[in-house]
Amino acid sequence: MNSSYLDASWKIAWQDKTFRLKTGIGLATICIIFSFFPLFFRYVELRHGVQLNDWVLSLLPPHDMSLSIFICIWVTVLLAIIRSIQNPYFFQLTLYSYCLLCILRYITLSIVPLEPPHGLIPLVDPVSNLFYGKKFVTKDLFFSGHTSTLLLISFCLQQKKDKYFTLLTGTTVGILVLIQHVHYTIDVITSPFFALIAYKMGKKLAFLQ
Repeated sequence: MNSSYLDASWKIAWQDKTFRLKTGIGLATICIIFSFFPLFFRYVELRHGVQLNDWVLSLLPPHDMSLSIFICIWVTVLLAIIRSIQNPYFFQLTLYSYCLLCILRYITLSIVPLEPPHGLIPLVDPVSNLFYGKKFVTKDLFFSGHTSTLLLISFCLQQKKDKYFTLLTGTTVGILVLIQHVHYTIDVITSPFFALIAYKMGKKLAFLQ
């Protein structure tokens, strides 16, 4: 990839028929994925699962870290929005990668039913919860969507300072959701691997590599 391609403006990118087609497909896909979220998470919430004996959580007294998690998430998302406005190819890469990350979560949540950790404190995020439905979901566990999304953004970003910043926010959120007992340790430590898989596949689907 040359820098002129990566730094192209939306006006230039939109003249490319293939770019317009891929963007349309990506947006349609994410809309379909989001439309099924409330129904899917309702199903996840109603089924029975396994409660893990997590020794890391047993060492962490639960505390409500909702505000700090909210700030980390939405500062990172705001940065991604700004970079998307500046660079249409970053937008397309992130869009495809995030679609794949959501599909991976559909798969893992379907095949790994878990009960919420002991001491779970509901995460207060009025923006994110809009996608889940009216009720807070406690069994949205393996793997951590919040952590993996921020790390995925870090993988997609070009500038080193952006990557380091979002890596920091992603790592911070991973630690904070454990302190709040919103996730098991396994949910968090596997998040980077799923984020990387989604990024690699998203790169190929977006024809950026």
